[in-house]
Amino acid sequence: MERLERYALENNIPIMQKDGINFLCDYIKNNNVKNILEIGTAIGYSAICMAKINKDIHITSIERDNNMYKKALENLKKYQVEEQVLVINDDALNFQINKKYDLIFIDAAKAQYINFFNKFKDNLTYNGVIVSDNLDFHGTLLLDEDKLTKGLKGIVRKLKKYIEFLKENEEFETHFYKIGDGISISRRRKK
Repeated sequence: MERLERYALENNIPIMQKDGINFLCDYIKNNNVKNILEIGTAIGYSAICMAKINKDIHITSIERDNNMYKKALENLKKYQVEEQVLVINDDALNFQINKKYDLIFIDAAKAQYINFFNKFKDNLTYNGVIVSDNLDFHGTLLLDEDKLTKGLKGIVRKLKKYIEFLKENEEFETHFYKIGDGISISRRRKK
């Protein structure tokens, strides 16, 4: 995986931080997660890490960028998990799926996190969870907005709005973890 991590760093491709992916993989192992929906494939790094946990794990991953999609397919083959990971080249907000998943992993366009959450929450199994990455966004959420570029200000505002959405959500209970770049795990509240 070091080669893939180096490639991501050299090409400025955002992938999960090492302790973040380790946390996610431990969660998958400890909770017997088998079916995963990933929003945002990039080069396939997190999908490969998750698939390598267990041959019984199956992942559907959605990536809208055609170049990333092609690179992900190449990497899945190289790491011999192409049978476990189905990558779909489409915008997640346009994609329709009826399947149920044990875990939905959101790691794509930060401005769309609320939309992704709402669109796919009904694709969770009864005890399924939604995991969101990048909630600290490299520490920018703690910075004074005057110090941010216009583009970053918009992303930071959307992420703050998403965090509030999670905190105030009456359907889901969310736990936040200061691991990697900030991770949350949301589980449907018991009735």
